[in-house]
Amino acid sequence: MSKTLVIYLMSGRQTPELAAAAVAGGADIVELGFPFSDPLADGPVIRRAAERALAEGMRTRACLECLERTRELAPETPLVPMTYASLLEAYGWQRFDADVRAAGGTSMIVADLPAGERPELARVQLVAPTSTDERIRLAGELTDGWLYLVTLTGTTGARGELSPALPGLVERARRLTNVPLYAGFGISTPDHARTVAEVADGIVVGSRALEVAEEGPGSLQRYVASLRAALDAALVV
Repeated sequence: MSKTLVIYLMSGRQTPELAAAAVAGGADIVELGFPFSDPLADGPVIRRAAERALAEGMRTRACLECLERTRELAPETPLVPMTYASLLEAYGWQRFDADVRAAGGTSMIVADLPAGERPELARVQLVAPTSTDERIRLAGELTDGWLYLVTLTGTTGARGELSPALPGLVERARRLTNVPLYAGFGISTPDHARTVAEVADGIVVGSRALEVAEEGPGSLQRYVASLRAALDAALVV
């Protein structure tokens, strides 16, 4: 079974074309960041991208329009908005859910909304090395399609080395849940992708994808293709 490649992009005017390039490079799922002024889980690259998006006028309605345009350019690709609970609180929980679905979103990630809260809101759940077994089990029961493994304690960002906590987190999640496990935070190179694919079902790449996206769709497509090749190579080793 092929490994899943999730690419994160911040919502903005160029995002639909960038998402299409990521899909052409081999991305299976595209996360679309809805910028928030105090993104607790995000490192410096995603924070700067959020600041640029907000300066560009990317409020919730504009992000939904970006999602709709992205859906037009990537009609078959799951699109997953990622944001924070305060944005949904301000916009309206059910209204946000309905408008995301109407714009072409297939799920969502609310980074700071614990498993068990707002259970009516179908979303991808996150767990970390610090999560208890009870939390991992609950997240696995409630998650929408796959479980997002936050591989380290701290914020997002490209790193030189993978987190040593990942194998243990995967082992616990395998024992406590029965859903696909996609690992993110700190994954940035083809070597990282290949290594993570040996234990997880997929990877999520954000900060490095955003950096490459600044060079344009062509550069992003080539970068994503390098990750895709590494994931596919992991299957035949």
